[in-house]
Amino acid sequence: MMSGSGAGLQFDPEWRITLFCLVFVPLMIGLGFWQLQRAEEKAALATAWEERQAQPPAPLSALVSAPAADLPYAPVQLDGSFLAEQYFLLDNRIQQGQFGYEVLGILQLADGSGSAVVNRGWIAGDASRRTLPRVPPVPGRVTVTGHVYVSPGTPYQLAEQQLGPEWPKRIQATEMEKLVPAIEALNGTGVFPYPIRIDADGPGALLVDWVIVNMSPQKHHGYALQWFTMAAVLLIFYVLRSTNLWQLLSGSGRTQE
Repeated sequence: MMSGSGAGLQFDPEWRITLFCLVFVPLMIGLGFWQLQRAEEKAALATAWEERQAQPPAPLSALVSAPAADLPYAPVQLDGSFLAEQYFLLDNRIQQGQFGYEVLGILQLADGSGSAVVNRGWIAGDASRRTLPRVPPVPGRVTVTGHVYVSPGTPYQLAEQQLGPEWPKRIQATEMEKLVPAIEALNGTGVFPYPIRIDADGPGALLVDWVIVNMSPQKHHGYALQWFTMAAVLLIFYVLRSTNLWQLLSGSGRTQE
């Protein structure tokens, strides 16, 4: 309870409001800085993408022994033949509100060095999930260009993914450590450990619309500003609620009991 003539600043905190502010003000500030960190990460991804796309595509054989740090978005060229009936369907891919799949084809390399998983893009699916889509085959030997995709993190799944013996195989996430054994069982050769995302104009490409950055750095900056603003508003409310600062500023000087 604040009392006195109002000649000076008086502080009378209420414990519940104090506890609330002690919890949420640091939390909001922390979320603001986290958004700024995410903005820096997204800006770095966009820069890496632009730099890599300015490079000519390298043969896949040149990337097999490359350091892992050099692989994300590296442009690549592959020469080989797609398996017609054996492929993966990455489930629950939405394009413009329509349900579908991403088709991950198996390209047998022409030089006999093994296989590579090539994401051919999106195809519409049966929303009732009773049937699988008919994926158009890619006949003959083809030259495919694209870029290496390295997932930025572990995909979230409700349950552990299990692959059955049948083809095509419907999958919930591109877990190469599970896809590789299934491919090796077909031909006994090695598999490049990362999927290749095909270029839109390549042979076998379906609907290709690769999202490199799912949220722009500007949006992250906007969210950070919102968190910092909410923290500032809550802190101002606490100061005005717990002191007679407003009365001093307004010149009222009235006594509170």
